[in-house]
Amino acid sequence: MPAYEADLERFGQYDAQVLGISVDSVPSNTAWAKSLGGLTYDLLSDFEPKGEVARLYGAYRPEGYSERALFVVDKDGHVAYKDIHDIGDQPDNEDLFEVLRKL
Repeated sequence: MPAYEADLERFGQYDAQVLGISVDSVPSNTAWAKSLGGLTYDLLSDFEPKGEVARLYGAYRPEGYSERALFVVDKDGHVAYKDIHDIGDQPDNEDLFEVLRKL
């Protein structure tokens, strides 16, 4: 998440808004963001009903958590990019900027 924080200005140049979402509760998300030194973009909670949004996007695991996933949703609400990957991996932001350039 710090990599997105570092590139917020670049995302803004594409009129893109960065949001984080987690199946954890709001207090857990707040504590996690604080442990990272704070985040200036919104971190949403997909807690109740647990994982409903993650399920809709195909990122929820039966074990009760979501995969690490990136989505670019265009202004019409269509998913323009979807990347679900291992929790330890984080694709380079340049992949996202390439998608944004094409929108």
